[in-house]
Amino acid sequence: MSDQRPKKWGLSASDFARRAAENRARHGVTAAAGDPFARDALLPLRTGRITWRPAEVDFELIQRSPVQRSLFRLEKSLPELVWNAAALEGNTFTLPQVQTLLDGVTVGGKRLEEAEQILALSEAMGVMIKSLRDGTFALSKEMSDQIHGIVAQHEAIESGHFRGEGSVTGGGNVLLASGGAVDGDPAGERGAQLQTDFSNLIAAINALQDGRARALTYFASATRSQFYFDGNKRTARIMMTGALIQACFEPVNIPYARQEEFNVALDVLFRTDDGTKLIEFLTTCTMNDEQ
Repeated sequence: MSDQRPKKWGLSASDFARRAAENRARHGVTAAAGDPFARDALLPLRTGRITWRPAEVDFELIQRSPVQRSLFRLEKSLPELVWNAAALEGNTFTLPQVQTLLDGVTVGGKRLEEAEQILALSEAMGVMIKSLRDGTFALSKEMSDQIHGIVAQHEAIESGHFRGEGSVTGGGNVLLASGGAVDGDPAGERGAQLQTDFSNLIAAINALQDGRARALTYFASATRSQFYFDGNKRTARIMMTGALIQACFEPVNIPYARQEEFNVALDVLFRTDDGTKLIEFLTTCTMNDEQ
């Protein structure tokens, strides 16, 4: 019955604020019974590169969904997903223009680089979808490198490789939306430090019982680590989407209309290494029943 109700992507900013306040009040004294983080819900956790506070995140906003149903709805919404991801990177294509381009028709008056970015996002999403269908998807370096090699093939200095693994060194610095910059994590000799950081992230992810927590904290931690020269958020977003669907939950779509909230949460992440605000934000960017 619920499948027949109209759907929308995520909550509005005001809905987000209300649900966040309710969640904090609910966990204000003690963790709720049955909470997957009940024992340590009031304590910060470290997952890979970040810390975060489970008590402030309402994962129940992300609904359960069979894999095939989620994939069907994901493919149906693919132009919107690609448009939002590209728009958040400053791409000027409109949603109708993205739909036209994905239908194989050239859009006039647009830079080639923007068209290439959109087509790369679509192709990378296709790889993720295919891997879910054939059972090969995993939160692994191999999968991340494969997706990044497509997503950033026209942008990154060396796509498909962690910083330092190729012939180029350095990189990883992040410009904040509020001004200033944050230095990138050191790559180590031939990328060894970032490889170790990724292994530690996967170990920490696997210690979390809730599939939604695994997926969203992966996104936050991978984004903070900046494993690649460019395309980190787009790569981590596709990996997060695959992890959510694989764990039988609805995917996440970060809407361009909420860019300011997203940027604020990212600035907090990079300035403090605290991913709570970003993870909390992501829980409100999934497919929900229209109220």
